[in-house]
Amino acid sequence: MTVPTLASLGVPEMGSALPTSSQSTGDGSFLGAVHAALDAVSQAQGAASDAETAVAAGKPGASQASALILSDRAELGWTGVVAVRNEIVSAYQTLTNMQI
Repeated sequence: MTVPTLASLGVPEMGSALPTSSQSTGDGSFLGAVHAALDAVSQAQGAASDAETAVAAGKPGASQASALILSDRAELGWTGVVAVRNEIVSAYQTLTNMQI
């Protein structure tokens, strides 16, 4: 029994969905990197939603495996964004609570 690869399921590689820092931030700013990361997560969520809708509608060529993989990728991306946000908030709170 052979294990299907992501490419054989029609799922793009994860590296291709996420921009590199040189691609995402034309000027190299932190805000540009944040926007690029949020755009990548939004695209992943949209792709997962489309795949789930196609499976639910019974469209030919739609597979549950690819829908689940895309859904897991979107969830992983969102979890990462929330973790980064939590770290930024924590750092901000630490800075604002420092005594001068």
